[in-house]
Amino acid sequence: MNAADHADPAAMFCLHGVDKAYPDGFLLHIPELTLRRGGTTVLIGPSGCGKSTLLHLLLGLEAPDRGTLSLDDTPLTPATIGALRRRMGFVAQDGGLFPHLTAAANVGLMATYSGWAYPQVEARITELASLARLPRRALDRYPTQLSGGQRQRVSLMRALMLDPDVLLLDEPLGALDPLVRYELQTDLKAAFARLAKTVVLVTHDLAEAGLLGDWIVLLREGRIVQQGTMAELLDRPRDSFVSRFVNAQRAPLSALQGDRPPCP
Repeated sequence: MNAADHADPAAMFCLHGVDKAYPDGFLLHIPELTLRRGGTTVLIGPSGCGKSTLLHLLLGLEAPDRGTLSLDDTPLTPATIGALRRRMGFVAQDGGLFPHLTAAANVGLMATYSGWAYPQVEARITELASLARLPRRALDRYPTQLSGGQRQRVSLMRALMLDPDVLLLDEPLGALDPLVRYELQTDLKAAFARLAKTVVLVTHDLAEAGLLGDWIVLLREGRIVQQGTMAELLDRPRDSFVSRFVNAQRAPLSALQGDRPPCP
């Protein structure tokens, strides 16, 4: 019987005994973590807790010092990362757009590089502009001519251009003003539901995690403190840190979850 016989068909990412150490003494230590296929997992925690580091490991931008990490039962290794990364779409915190290319050229860059015909590229860009609710005229502009919200919509389109299996987002709304952020949160929730892809989202905002996430992974100092649904974090905090973290963001959550007493 081989390893595939033991594979969880509901799992997209699996991490076993993963450690990643840095010269400043920070250690990300993940003994076991499974990220579910077809759902939205949110990595959350205070600044410096390791959530972006974990996302970079999932992307293959960094390699663990110890342990194994697999995507859909295939280990992420130097030999496999090229093919596996083509199954992933990534939205960076600042959008990561090339300033010398128009929005449309940014979105279509990898498709053009992959040999797509021009009509196919244009059709896909039009489809994604509708999904991301980006005005078609904005696609002819350069990133510096777009608003922050428009740049993030373009970044989302670029991440989805090749129709990846997995979408990974690193605090994509963190730098936006509250109104634009709310509008994008609403649109992202609708897009995630429509696409039914596996999504991994990093945020520091618990209300955003509750709105977008099916499964919440709360980290502190490189360790997973608790994971589960938002209701489980709110109603059954595992320790005092979870209670403090939730209570610190209680006011923004009230509109999302309704009135609840503070965590014990």
